[in-house]
Amino acid sequence: MGRVRQFAEGTKTPIIADGDTGYGGLLNVDFTVRGYEAAGAAGIQLEDQEYPKKCGHTPGRRVIPLEDAVRKIKVAVEARSSKDFLIIARTDARTSLGLDEALRRGEAFAKAGADLIFIESPESVEEMRRIGETFDVPLVANMVEGGRTPLLSRAELEELGFKLAIFPTAGFLAMGAALRSVYREILEKGSTKDWKGELYPFNEFTKLMGFERVWEFERKHAEV
Repeated sequence: MGRVRQFAEGTKTPIIADGDTGYGGLLNVDFTVRGYEAAGAAGIQLEDQEYPKKCGHTPGRRVIPLEDAVRKIKVAVEARSSKDFLIIARTDARTSLGLDEALRRGEAFAKAGADLIFIESPESVEEMRRIGETFDVPLVANMVEGGRTPLLSRAELEELGFKLAIFPTAGFLAMGAALRSVYREILEKGSTKDWKGELYPFNEFTKLMGFERVWEFERKHAEV
């Protein structure tokens, strides 16, 4: 909850928090939803994987029985204090049980009160189109660079019926490539003096980290 609050307080942009499997049984789901909402998140994503969960674009994922997953969504809907706090219901059934089962679960989650439906890792544009044609509720697309789902543009996703797209790997994949590049430069040349990559300006980064407030505080309370 503390991390969610830090994120919510640090930005004006609405935050959707990943609640994984709800972190346990139904009471845990209730606690998590209440806590995330109180911390300032605009919504929560809950999924039907067995615990411990795995990345949605990796093999070996298994899902809990549909009835148990539906109960989690019902509890989440009941636990929120405002309907403005969105419940995103995700199923990982496509990879192990097939698209038909994933669609069946999505329909059950919508009936249980979920605001958005997230069918994880469809494997073709045709599958994504079928998902879009199945539901009247807003749909989530997971754009993972190098993952199981085709990487599409905003216009293509909208044409298929998706209202929300997430890019959960873009940041750390870009960061990993940048770190590999800059540290290879240091290893091979002993300096970043001639490196051609982009660095975040140091002065701007200190502002981003909140150092200016620290410096102002120190000036205000400095011992004379």
